[in-house]
Amino acid sequence: MRPLRIGNASGFYGDRFDALREMLTGGPLDVLTGDYLAELTMLILGRDRLKDPRLGYARTFLRQLEESLGEARDRGVRIVSNAGGLNPAGLADAIRALGERLGVAVRVAHVEGDALPLPEGALTANAYLGGAAIAECLRAGAEVVVTGRVTDAALVTGPAVWHFGWGPGDLDRLAGAVVAGHVLECGTQATGGNYSFFAEHDVRRPGFPLAELSEDGSAVITKHPGTGGVVDVGTVTAQLLYETGGARYPGPDVTARLDTVRLTQQGPDRVRIDGVRGEAPPPALKAGLNRIGGWRNEVVFVLTGLDVEAKAALVREQMAAALGKPAPAEIRWELSRTDRADAPTEECASALLRLVVRDPSAEVVGRSVSGAAIELALGSYPGFHVTAPPGKGAPYGVFDAVYVDRAEVEPVAVLPDGTRVQTPPVATTRVLEPAPEPALPEPLPAGPVRRAPLGLVAGARSGDKGGDANVGVWVRTDDAWRWLAHTLTVDRFRELLPETAGLPVTRHVLPKLWALNFVVEGLLGEGVAAQARFDPQAKALGEWLRSRELDIPEALMAGERKAGR
Repeated sequence: MRPLRIGNASGFYGDRFDALREMLTGGPLDVLTGDYLAELTMLILGRDRLKDPRLGYARTFLRQLEESLGEARDRGVRIVSNAGGLNPAGLADAIRALGERLGVAVRVAHVEGDALPLPEGALTANAYLGGAAIAECLRAGAEVVVTGRVTDAALVTGPAVWHFGWGPGDLDRLAGAVVAGHVLECGTQATGGNYSFFAEHDVRRPGFPLAELSEDGSAVITKHPGTGGVVDVGTVTAQLLYETGGARYPGPDVTARLDTVRLTQQGPDRVRIDGVRGEAPPPALKAGLNRIGGWRNEVVFVLTGLDVEAKAALVREQMAAALGKPAPAEIRWELSRTDRADAPTEECASALLRLVVRDPSAEVVGRSVSGAAIELALGSYPGFHVTAPPGKGAPYGVFDAVYVDRAEVEPVAVLPDGTRVQTPPVATTRVLEPAPEPALPEPLPAGPVRRAPLGLVAGARSGDKGGDANVGVWVRTDDAWRWLAHTLTVDRFRELLPETAGLPVTRHVLPKLWALNFVVEGLLGEGVAAQARFDPQAKALGEWLRSRELDIPEALMAGERKAGR
């Protein structure tokens, strides 16, 4: 069968608005997907739904369709998106109404069944569904399919099952589609966005990615001709490592073995993915719970010029009384020395002292804290000012990942004619276990070394999964891999990133990708919505690691320079 040409036009709720139209008009496609959901997004949609029960879906998607629905219909491109969020039926109705208003007859279907009974205190509770119900909708002739909470890769596995007629036992094929879907799901992160070696390419406006998915489960990742950015083994490797854990990558359709993935540069902006092996999916489905965790407030004091440490100590002492009547459950101070001596601008001469307080009570972290900070304006350190007027505080969210038995979840495909089809559970499952540790390569022979940043020879990408963070680190030559695999141990990782020193850290080895993936448990506290640290989603954790210095063989750095990198 001919390959399925499937693209992506959104990596998150708020991504480039005109991407959907650009992908439709930029070249041939069979299916266009859009990923709008993340842990934080579900919390946002949950709060929207509290204000208006008719909401709960990504309204941006509806506005994008207003200018592109006719184009998709004329070109015969099916659109599949998880923009339905907490209310896929409501979004499906809104799309039908939009079609009537535009004079575009469109067949709309939706997927539901992910919503779970709300535990006490939860705002949202949703299981991650697979692609089977999406495939059912497409088989019924749907031109637009919107879902609730599905895995990001399900937006690709569903169309693939529909197009190729795969069954639940086609595990290797399904795993190949999962890997392709994981590469596509974050949009331009696969085409040079957020890329460690960004200076090597023009990534000012990277195009969105697409996959040419073949019947055997292999795929070629590429982009429309003439669009910006780049698709190479490095950009695809980076995205493969993003927000993953061990070699087994579990999902509701299949468990994909990331340690079997083979990447080959097939030509300019064309990377082939093949060799992917699949195993039966785990018996439990992941589910995400969002709840309001309490109240949070923040004040950022600006300390300029001389005596920064003394100024910070003074304001902390002055605020102590206000923070003790009663004391918030959590008080955190962080002094960021962004200042430098003899600075040419006032901003360059200034440091930031950040105060973050949290408590179950809004009153404890509200105006009592903000008022105390403002009252210091004329009676504290010289040059007193803050980056923004302190407010009354705001609620923060908490994300919990739980696992539910598949029997408790009933995915339903609601077809264009309103027929409801319940998709059966997979017949075979396999308990998820860690993959065996692969053998390490032969160490690189000893030679001259130089103290230098890790990023001169290694790329990295990091992200969040609930309260945990992952940092994927990869290199681009076999010699660099022989060095990295033996050098960047868990102990060295903790040494380079002291914030991780007291936390559980697991290292996963992926030799075919010349990559190591580190999972740090608990670094992000209760998840992104809780904003437990300066970088709440660990987006820059990998770049911090790349900036840290260690002894690197001079031959590796010379090789990078010789390659023009």
